Amino acid sequence: MATRRERAVRAAVEQGLLGPDQPVVGLLDVAGIRAAAAELRAAFEEVVTPGTPVLHAFAVKAAALVPVLRLLADEGLGCEVASPGELALARAAGVTPDRIVLDSPAKTPAELREALDLGIALNADNPQELDRLGELVGDRADPPAPLGLRINPQVGGGSIDAMSTATATSKFGVALQDPGAREWVVRAFAERPWLTRLHAHVGSQGCPLELMTAGIRAAYELAEEINGAVGRQQIDALDIGGGLPVNFASDEITPTYREYAQLLRSTVPGLFDGRYKLVTEFGRSLLAKSGLVLARVEYAKSAGGRPIAVTHAGAQLATRTVFAPEAWPLRVLAYDAEGRPKTADGQVPQDIAGPCCFAGDLVARDRPLSELAAGDLVGLLDTGAYYFSNHFAYNSLPRPGIHGFDATAADGEVRFATVREPQTVDEIVAESGAAHALGLSRLR
Repeated sequence: MATRRERAVRAAVEQGLLGPDQPVVGLLDVAGIRAAAAELRAAFEEVVTPGTPVLHAFAVKAAALVPVLRLLADEGLGCEVASPGELALARAAGVTPDRIVLDSPAKTPAELREALDLGIALNADNPQELDRLGELVGDRADPPAPLGLRINPQVGGGSIDAMSTATATSKFGVALQDPGAREWVVRAFAERPWLTRLHAHVGSQGCPLELMTAGIRAAYELAEEINGAVGRQQIDALDIGGGLPVNFASDEITPTYREYAQLLRSTVPGLFDGRYKLVTEFGRSLLAKSGLVLARVEYAKSAGGRPIAVTHAGAQLATRTVFAPEAWPLRVLAYDAEGRPKTADGQVPQDIAGPCCFAGDLVARDRPLSELAAGDLVGLLDTGAYYFSNHFAYNSLPRPGIHGFDATAADGEVRFATVREPQTVDEIVAESGAAHALGLSRLR
């Protein structure tokens, strides 16, 4: 991983992907993405009964980029979508409806109708949505798409509140431990024979594996109870969500999909005995370690005796890191202007600042690095998920170009493929209402 990364950084400079006119770029390691997808498939193949249908649906919100979705589809993955836009991206990538799952706590009637018309699986979030879905299904014994219900097992939260979806007051799903909720869920399935799936997603970054497996066990036990109550296996698929956390402290990939799958097998053995189809919804863990933001140092200055490197990568890209640095710290590497690692003996604590016009736009504070100078480069590691496609348009800063790379050739050659072109200033002006410039002035 590190060797491929260093090759790619140097090649990006040599091939002009980064420079004074393009001071920030995103790089994705295609070999790393393929390896992650293969590891996910292998981890579950090891624990499921042979022949059990398993759909690994990539959480599109983690990298809403059509070429990325297509690459993952080529590696055997589907898509989990949570909006009309994400659904459109999945379809543009060539992902077929039978390999797409729709999840969202605020689906409109139009979204539900579209999913049913296309044959896309979906999970209702709450009783009102389930009633709305029932009206659309009508008297059809066999809906055109698999339909499920999301439950919140209320097993608790991890170390990052915003990433914990199975707390007592989470906005997602039916709160299973609330008074009367469990009985209502059993009754809801009994009254709706077309409801055949149960969905649970415990959390994401900051959630330990034991908490995740506890939530999946609660969903499995509920499925068993429902099937027993109706006297048949009405629930034939369990959607266990995703949420595998990522190690942002080093290049080591931990925890692994295998560790999670093995823990699931020991905690919920019936999950893998072949009676239930399985759906997963991993996102960050498939992409994070394969991404790198590379940014040019525009100026090097100091304030209060502390060196500050002012770069072109700040809150517009690393939004979570800037606003919640304790929860989302990023490793930073220093490179010279040619893309070679700066390995001077002495390291100097310094701030790595972004271009946004507010004082807190810092991706790293007091970070020991080889002292950076104007024209040098900084690399923000582990940024393949959420950092590339969830742009924060502060100061009308443009979205950077993104390129995938293959750095596996024995001769050291690095090949790049465009994932997304850099956004132009004209595009920023157009999407900011330029065509309607006189609209307000004409109102009286």
